[in-house]
Amino acid sequence: MKIHSTPTLADSVCDLRTIKIKRQFFTQINELLDWKSISATIDTHYQKGKSATGTPSYDGLLLFKMCLLQTWYGLSDYEVEDRVNDSSSFSYFCGLHIDQIAPDHSTVSRFRTAMTKANAYEVLFKQINNQLEAHQIIVKKGAIIDACVVDTPLRPKGKTEHKVTRDREDLEEVTLTKDFAESVDKEASWLKKAGKYRYGYKKHHVTDEQGLVLGVHTTRASANEIANLEEVLDKADLPQSIPLKADKGYQSQNNREILAKRKLKDHILKKAKKNRPLTHWEKKFNKLVGRTRFKVERTFRGIKRWFNGGTARYRGMAKMHTQNIMEAMCYNLYRSPGIIASNCEK
Repeated sequence: MKIHSTPTLADSVCDLRTIKIKRQFFTQINELLDWKSISATIDTHYQKGKSATGTPSYDGLLLFKMCLLQTWYGLSDYEVEDRVNDSSSFSYFCGLHIDQIAPDHSTVSRFRTAMTKANAYEVLFKQINNQLEAHQIIVKKGAIIDACVVDTPLRPKGKTEHKVTRDREDLEEVTLTKDFAESVDKEASWLKKAGKYRYGYKKHHVTDEQGLVLGVHTTRASANEIANLEEVLDKADLPQSIPLKADKGYQSQNNREILAKRKLKDHILKKAKKNRPLTHWEKKFNKLVGRTRFKVERTFRGIKRWFNGGTARYRGMAKMHTQNIMEAMCYNLYRSPGIIASNCEK
C-alpha cells in the first residue's frame, strides 16, 4: 500500500535543476516566504492612497515584487513594466491576472523613492532574513566582513586638482577629471585602488559562513573600512561568541576592542609589521581563516555576475543603499532553493 505524504517546503524547492526556470523559481520563492507579513510591513511604510483618476493605487506588495524582478534580471523601470505585461511567469509572480495591466514605470519609481525615504528596505531585509533563518537557510555560526567598490557612471569630467583616497590610506593630492555638472553624482567620491582610479560608493557586507548577507552598510568610495566596522556590525544582529572573519585591512586596536565589547571572537587575519614578520602560528591561523573568508568575495562576484550588479543605477547615497540592500536580499533568495536542496541531501 502506497502512503502519500503531504509535501513539505523542502520537497517543493529541492530540485536544483529547476532553479533557472523562471516559473519554478518563482513558485519556490512563494513557498519559501510569508508574503502576508511582508505585505503588512510594506503597508506601514507605503501609503497607497488614490491615483490621479481617483481609483485605488497599486498594492505595495505588487510593487515590491516588481523591484525584486528588477534586481534579479537587471531591468530598468521601463523594462520591468514591459516584462510583467509580456511574460506570464513575471505576471504570475506578481499575482496579476492575464487581463490586468502592470503598474507603469513612474509608479515603480515613486514607490522606490517613498520606501527609501521611510528606510523601509532595511526593515524588509531583516524580516526576510528572519524568515530564512527560521528555515535554517541562514545559520549564524560565524560571520565574515568585507567591502567592495560600486562604480557610478555619473563621474566628473574635465581636469582639475582635487583629493583622492588611496584604499585604506590617507588622502593624497592628484590630478584627475572633475566637473560638478548636473550629470555628476556629488555624493560619490574618488578612490585609488590597485593602481586604478574609481568613482562611486562602497558597500560593506557582513555575511554568514555560506556567504549569505546579514547586514549592509553603504558609504562613499573614499571611506576606509577599518573605521566602519562598528556601523556594519550594527546592521547584522550577530549573536555573541561566534567568530568574525575579515582580511588584514581590518586589523587595529580599536577594532579588537569593538569585537571584545560585542563578545565576538577575533578572527581578523594577522598582519606583519616592519621588522616583525608573521610567526608560524599566525601564518597557520591566516590559512585556516582564509578557507572561509573568501566566501564574502564570492558573494560580491555572484551579485555582479547574476544581477549585473557592481554599477550604480541611481544617484545619491540613500538610493545607492536601497540598491545594495535589494541586491543582497535577492542574492539570499536566489541561493535559498539550492541551500535547502543541499540540506535535503545530508
